[in-house]
Amino acid sequence: MPNRHSLFWRLVVLVAGFCLSMIWASGYVSRYIDRASSFLSEQARDTLTSYAHEAKVALQTGPAAMAQWLIVMKEREPGWLVVVDQQLQPLGGQTLSDEERQRLTFVRHFDWPMSRRYDGLPLVSVPLESTGAKLIIQLPERFRPWRNHALLTAGGVYLPLVLLSLLFCWLLYRMLVSPLDRLRRQANALRGNRLDSLLPPSIARRNDELGELGRSLEYLTQRLRDSVAQQQQLLRDLSHELRTPLSRLRVACESELSAGDMRNRTEREINSMQQLVDHTLEFAWLDSEQPRFECEPVDVAALWDLLCENACFEAGWPRERIQAQIPEGCQVLGNLNALAQAMENILRNAIRYSPAHGVVCLTVARDGDSWRLRIQDQGPGVPEAKLAVIFRPFARLSAARPGGDGFGLGLAIARSMVVMQGGAIWAENGASGLRMIIRLRSV
Repeated sequence: MPNRHSLFWRLVVLVAGFCLSMIWASGYVSRYIDRASSFLSEQARDTLTSYAHEAKVALQTGPAAMAQWLIVMKEREPGWLVVVDQQLQPLGGQTLSDEERQRLTFVRHFDWPMSRRYDGLPLVSVPLESTGAKLIIQLPERFRPWRNHALLTAGGVYLPLVLLSLLFCWLLYRMLVSPLDRLRRQANALRGNRLDSLLPPSIARRNDELGELGRSLEYLTQRLRDSVAQQQQLLRDLSHELRTPLSRLRVACESELSAGDMRNRTEREINSMQQLVDHTLEFAWLDSEQPRFECEPVDVAALWDLLCENACFEAGWPRERIQAQIPEGCQVLGNLNALAQAMENILRNAIRYSPAHGVVCLTVARDGDSWRLRIQDQGPGVPEAKLAVIFRPFARLSAARPGGDGFGLGLAIARSMVVMQGGAIWAENGASGLRMIIRLRSV
């Protein structure tokens, strides 16, 4: 069943409203036209009333005047007419045949609506005031009602229906075709490598399927734009970083180094370039694929002990210089390998930038339904304006944190690893040194 924001319900309302409006408008206007066109016109009623007044005067004058008036009326109105009393007896010397008497049963008052089912001209009666007599006359052709019924129906019934249909098509176009056309133009812009197109606000605010499609297309546009920009930046940075070891190799080749020194230099530079390429490929893979790591309970204390053992062996530090304050039973929901790599990169950075006899400390504290892991060194820290920059690839703030020989990819990879686990990572300056904070869900 479509949800309440689905386009289906809008179409139901639109189509049902259009059909009901058509039915109501056509029925109302048709009934109004039938009612209005079935009555005699004002001119016809005035003329018939004047005939009745003349008949009244002739009746009051005498039978001879009535007979004379009937003769005159035969010349003025060639149709059938008669003046009768209350018992439908003819006056003025007229006589009626049985057929004509039968016709008197179909007489209609001149103020009543006329029926369309009658084929010929109807007989109408006009009362003679204060006499009880009636003038019964076959309605003259020029006074026939329903004369303009077809024209009025066409203009009053069919034309509004056409206009309602145009309104319905316009609303349907505005609801469906117009946003689809905008989405088509944005898709064509993507096909033409124009990645700067933005979703119109009118589509972004929609809660139906078209709005969802537009936001998905906009997300793909931004994702593709960011990916292309990231790849271009990675290529520029990688080419720049490779120039340094290649330049040193060229200088070594041109110098008079011994075979052993040349081999050591070559091996060191090749290892450096290999590490650079591996880190760059790993970061590019994380950025392009955006994998979702399978999360499981991870014991923070056990993981930290393992990382400290490896870090102390690599850096030659005594174990006492890496401390921890971890609550008992602290477990986070994460991916063991990804979290280990992220924390290892942060720990290596902390060791690299620590002063002589410096200490690196991990403290863990509750944060609602999450844990905050704070890794703090005693180095020079980072300017406040640069705290977000250090997570960018190839970002090395040597002026702020001297002594490093990395490539500026460790924190960028760590950030991607943490985010892929549904966590967050940021940096802040502590009382002494830099504090890296990882927030992950608690088990």
